[in-house]
Amino acid sequence: MLYEHKVFTTHQIVELGYPSVRAANHRLLDLFKWRVVDRFQPFVDLGTAPMHYVLDIAGAVALAYEDGIDRKALGYRHEDAIGIAHSLRLAHTVGTNGIFTSLVALSRQPGAHGRLTAWWSELRCKRLFGDMVRPDAYGRWRENGHQIEFFLEFDFGTEDLDTLASKLYGYEKLALATGITTPVLVWLPTNRREASARKALAKVLSALDRPTLVPIATSTAQTTSVVSESTPAAARWLPVAESATTRRPGRLRLAELAQLWPYAEPPGTATPTVLARQELALADPLPPAPTASQFRR
Repeated sequence: MLYEHKVFTTHQIVELGYPSVRAANHRLLDLFKWRVVDRFQPFVDLGTAPMHYVLDIAGAVALAYEDGIDRKALGYRHEDAIGIAHSLRLAHTVGTNGIFTSLVALSRQPGAHGRLTAWWSELRCKRLFGDMVRPDAYGRWRENGHQIEFFLEFDFGTEDLDTLASKLYGYEKLALATGITTPVLVWLPTNRREASARKALAKVLSALDRPTLVPIATSTAQTTSVVSESTPAAARWLPVAESATTRRPGRLRLAELAQLWPYAEPPGTATPTVLARQELALADPLPPAPTASQFRR
């Protein structure tokens, strides 16, 4: 997961596969000593930033040999991996990853009704669709017999909204080229930013030749104040009217978007994989089940 998604905070790693922060820190300390992972703590003006983890040299070598790949073919360079600590896109990458680790954590809960079945990174999306669109991530969510696959646009409040909205032309082009309608979910930092973004998105959507090919919905980090759940699967998504076949009041759950846009529901369960070069197999978003032979401490 670190190889695919670049960087996780301690909290996100707990959401991905650990029962507690204590258990995660205990294991991460060993992995750090063995150079399986590296870590850094970004500077912040107020308080203390969480520890951030990236893949280290020993981890990359282990992954390559596990999949029978020459380690040089991975193109891994430690200076690039740890270099994200000084990247202007660090907060954006961590924010995007946080959307999906929240869905993983929800999937891992006892008796969970939903499951995240696919999660592609920005880099993988760029390799596959970069000539038309460059989403921040791709995901697929299954809940109560419904599935929805989606592209995520994570807005950090710094991008011009007209530039954000103009991406819809690329998504329409992709849908026409592939024959697959994939919803676009836009995550925004504030309710005020969402209101402005929706106007810009609706304007571009109305100018598309076939707006139904680009189903779109928005949500914000502030929406948690009006819904009982704080996860991205909760009733926090507000469709942009031009992209909806029917108009339903209020915000919808992630799974309900599949009912709103039945023509966009993926017919199968398998995620298509196109490998442009020798690379690691894409990991299942959920951790493997524990086995009886698992080492215990």
